[in-house]
Amino acid sequence: QLQLRESGGGLVQPGHSLRLSCTASTPIYSSTVVAWFRQAPGKERDFVACVYRSGTGTAYAGPVKGRFTISRDMAANTISLQMDNLQSEDTAVYYCVAGTYCTRGPETYKYWGQGTQVTVSS
Repeated sequence: QLQLRESGGGLVQPGHSLRLSCTASTPIYSSTVVAWFRQAPGKERDFVACVYRSGTGTAYAGPVKGRFTISRDMAANTISLQMDNLQSEDTAVYYCVAGTYCTRGPETYKYWGQGTQVTVSS
């Protein structure tokens, strides 16, 4: 059973950067899609970004496009999310997920990490 564990969350000031990492317990095959979701207080889980199968491309949600960068390291079995120019509206719990397709629906991803808190505040 694939297990995912996030790290790198914390408190950061607006305009600053943060890098999240996700480590998988077993090898993530190239046929597996990996992605990040986030959930702000009182809101539903929202799609952030994903890497297509075999790393052939990426997709981003509108609010983070141009500021966030998702990547995967097959050798290290990790998925990262580089977040630049963070804003208060980026405050949320961030989840690393894995599944078969890159979609914006959280229900399509079978594997979820426990999440890491990101708080953007001055």
